[in-house]
Amino acid sequence: MNKKTLVLGASLNPARYSYLAINKLVRNNINTVAIGLKKGELEGVKIETEKILFEDIDTVTLYLNARRQKEYYDYILSLKPRRVIFNPGTENPELYDLLRKNNIQFENACTLVMLSSRQY
Repeated sequence: MNKKTLVLGASLNPARYSYLAINKLVRNNINTVAIGLKKGELEGVKIETEKILFEDIDTVTLYLNARRQKEYYDYILSLKPRRVIFNPGTENPELYDLLRKNNIQFENACTLVMLSSRQY
């Protein structure tokens, strides 16, 4: 199963973890879409700036701090992902509660480590 993944908080800066995650997702043949502050393209993945209603999202992997996530709550729920990954620094109990109420799995984990250890 291809776990189509939305990278939320995508960056074109090679020093950012979201940049590394996009690279690693693509190298693992995972269908990847991305939203960030600036439009661009990375590894063939277009980074969008609008809340596009992507279809068939399995996983949302977050690279936004809790304060910045607030504007995306309804958007994330509307995508009906199977799971949301809270990468280090993105932990958010308020969003955990919303996800629980909508029967969406979540975990505090590192996408890069999960991919490297084949736990993705």
